[in-house]
Amino acid sequence: MAISSLPCIQPVRVPFKACSFFPAGVCGGFNNKKRINAVVFSSLRKISNDIKFESKVDTLLDSIKWDDKGLAVAIAQNVDTGAILMQGFVNRDALATTITSRKATFFSRSRATLWTKGETSNNFINIYDIFVDCDRDSIIYLGKPDGPTCHTGSETCYFTSIGDLLKEQDVEKTNLALTTLYSLESTISKRELELTGKHGKPSWTKRLLLDENLLCSKIREEADELCRTLEEKEDSSCTASEMADVIYHAMVLLRLKDVKIENVLEVLRRRFSQSGIEEKQSRASTES
Repeated sequence: MAISSLPCIQPVRVPFKACSFFPAGVCGGFNNKKRINAVVFSSLRKISNDIKFESKVDTLLDSIKWDDKGLAVAIAQNVDTGAILMQGFVNRDALATTITSRKATFFSRSRATLWTKGETSNNFINIYDIFVDCDRDSIIYLGKPDGPTCHTGSETCYFTSIGDLLKEQDVEKTNLALTTLYSLESTISKRELELTGKHGKPSWTKRLLLDENLLCSKIREEADELCRTLEEKEDSSCTASEMADVIYHAMVLLRLKDVKIENVLEVLRRRFSQSGIEEKQSRASTES
């Protein structure tokens, strides 16, 4: 279950003595009683909506299977990259605070208090959505971090590979738990730093990085071959293969332009969260 479009609950103070009961000019200089009444009624409606929302939040919190200490596991995940950022524990108040503040908030078992990620480092995790699992005993905070999540300065708290530990290799903070796309991005970055390949010659990736004309010609070539799989009714495996070539060569170009694939995915997320008209207006304002 996802908790989407989470509004922030803000208390609205409405005076018990409505201004409409006083003579004109007494209350803040307002002379129009209809306008005063509209303001009061609008405030009352907002209070009513907030009460309804709070009730829904309470119902949701009641449905979570808290452990015997009133806690549940909460995992923070990057909304664009899918990277697992960190894991902590939440209680009822921590989850409610996250819903209303849109900042990833946890419960510290050692200090027995709530804490918001970023409250000391300013590296907040801004929440876009919250998911609970099928058993409702664990939670995912889907969000965008403002900076490194780990206290070590690493992008995520997961950079220790069990495989490396078993091989007794040194742990590197840059060895993150990456999905395929981000592993490819990391490999391309490493190739850029290499002088030569295994056989004394530059790797194909290095050649592309050194020759912009070659790179652009390959991107156009691979894009054309991708289109041909549709035009010539080739099977789906050919389409997947050609698309892989397009992605790889395009990501080499991104590396040359110092653009991360995360930036691309963020643009896509923003575009597809808007209507077509809103997206075009946003692009036009950016280009102008």
